[in-house]
Amino acid sequence: MIFVHQSVTAILLITLTLVLQAGGMVALIEWIKAQFPCGLHQLGLFRSFLLVVRFTTLLICLHMSEILLWASFYRWKCFPDWESAFYFSVANYSTVGSGDLFLKQMWRTMGPMESVTGVLMCGLSAGFLFAVVNRLIELEDPGLAGGHSIDLLTQPVTPAAQTGSRRGKRILEAVFPAKFGNT
Repeated sequence: MIFVHQSVTAILLITLTLVLQAGGMVALIEWIKAQFPCGLHQLGLFRSFLLVVRFTTLLICLHMSEILLWASFYRWKCFPDWESAFYFSVANYSTVGSGDLFLKQMWRTMGPMESVTGVLMCGLSAGFLFAVVNRLIELEDPGLAGGHSIDLLTQPVTPAAQTGSRRGKRILEAVFPAKFGNT
């Protein structure tokens, strides 16, 4: 009976975490669509920077709400104070772990369940952030779109083979001077 109680609790917490993550990501997409009703067009360096900072901050807030969800459970069932519950939840969600706090034996599987869930939610956020940054790069420098960025890093730049902007070439020459003949 204890296993069933643990399983139902874990499924409920994981489902609520997924709902928070999915709802938060949908809200972020809607926020971007509202901020840029005509789509993301070349924003420039500073506006792209601000967009990424704001987007990342909102993703961190989303993860904090998920951590608080798990901390609420720990506070209710396992720990006498919020500080311990929050610390334990952050440590497990981030997969750092805590060696100084332990769950009651009945709930000890919840820590690893939160860790697996946290890894997956952070992976979703990282993929989402990567997609936004990738889109901003494609809009800023269309020559880098469609996988050409790998070619730029592995192939020598010749006048006939240039696919990026002059600024992109200058950046690559500065970062890889031996590869591009600027030693």
